[in-house]
Parts: sequence; C-alpha cells; structure tokens
Amino acid sequence: MEGKPKVKVAYFDFACCEGCQIEMTNFGGPAFLELLNHVEIVEFREAMTETTDETIDIAFIEGSFTREADRKRLESIRERANIVIAYGACACTGGINALKNHQNDYKEAVYGKDADMPHLDSQLALPVSAAIKVDYEVNGCPMNKDEFARIVSHLLHGKTPVIPKYPVCVECKLSENVCLYELGGHCLGMVAKAGCGAPCPAQGIPCEACRGFASNPNEKTLEKVLKDRAGFSEERAKTKSRMFTANCRYDAPLKDKE
Repeated sequence: MEGKPKVKVAYFDFACCEGCQIEMTNFGGPAFLELLNHVEIVEFREAMTETTDETIDIAFIEGSFTREADRKRLESIRERANIVIAYGACACTGGINALKNHQNDYKEAVYGKDADMPHLDSQLALPVSAAIKVDYEVNGCPMNKDEFARIVSHLLHGKTPVIPKYPVCVECKLSENVCLYELGGHCLGMVAKAGCGAPCPAQGIPCEACRGFASNPNEKTLEKVLKDRAGFSEERAKTKSRMFTANCRYDAPLKDKE
C-alpha cells in the first residue's frame, strides 16, 4: 500500500459513555501502529480538537440514536462518508440505553425533580441503523479492539469483512472452556453473537450478550435453561438477556412510548 494516499477516518459519538472511543486510545501493539501508517484521523473528540466538514473515507459512529434532532447530523455524516461503521453496543443495537424503552418512568427514577429539564427529552434508544444506512458493525461493550483492527485492515485491502453470526458457545468449545452451567453458574453464550473470543466465560464470568444476539437465537430455550439449570425465577429468566438486547428481543417495544 506504499505510495497510496492515507484513508481519512473520523469518529463521531451520540448517546453513549464514549467508552469505545476511550478503548480506541488504549490501542497498542505493532498491528495497530502499522494501521496508523495507512489512515489519517481527521476528527476524534476524545483525542483531538480538530473537526471536519469534508468528505470522509470511513466514519466510525459510537452511541445510540435517541433524539430525532440528531437525525440531521447522522444524515450529514452518511452523505460525507464513503463507508459508515457503527461500533460498540450502543451504536449497533441501542445497547444498555435501550433498557429505557421498557420503562415509562425512567427519567423520574434517574433524575428525580430534574426529570423535566429540556435536554433530557429523548425518544426510544435505537441503533444508528434506525436513522441511516450502516455498512459494517463492530459489536461489543466496549467494542473488541482486535476485531476493529481486522475489519479496518480488510477494508483497506479491498476485502469484505466477515462478521460472525454464530453464538459464543462455538468460541467456548474452540477454546475448550468449561461450560459455566456445568460449574453451577449461568451464561447467555448460547444466544450471544460471537466474535469476541469468549474472554468472559474463560475467566468464569457469565456472557451477557454485549455483542447482541447470534442469528436466530432461541430465547425460549434460553429461558428454560436459566430456570432448569441455573435456578432462575420465571421473571428473571425472561428478562435476563435484556441488558444489551432490549431492541433485539421478542418483547422489544414496537413504538415510542413518549
């Protein structure tokens, strides 16, 4: 790729904690340093003050779409970018923000007497794809740094990135992890989208499906296993997977409640 102009990339954020941007600043190692030889970062709020209104080769968007007022800005990014990549759970599925979609009084519960302040007005927390076309996604909370580097590297070399659709259980088996259910625990790996390498179950930590659901997840079977094998109550088994998949589940809200 020597002699080629650097690919211009920019980072944008919406409703989120900006944790994925912070994760970007934690990058290291020869693979990422080599990547920097081929990209020019023109906007990145966590690391620089410069901004741009010019055409962008790749736009990375973090955070969920929660306000109609943000649609115009998202559309502007889409118009200027050749490729749009949503990264992190909030941008890909609505993330933890989407828990509010299942509650009518979330503002009062969180902000109390300040709940009516204008800047707190928002709609359902939705993925970026609800407002604009997204070309690729880097899932996770935070997003997986190795997957991010791999997807960008493939794009720089003209390849189509392959994003797994199978469940985390596959990666656990490949890593020869002992199933947490066999250890008396619980896990959502049977319905969770793979691609992370299953680091949580490998350390005895239950998978919470932060990457969203695998293709065709069997949620009813998950509920049964959580009740029969992990001893969950019926209500807890039904809502356990909601934390990162509130917009993906069979009980996801179909319209804005506000």
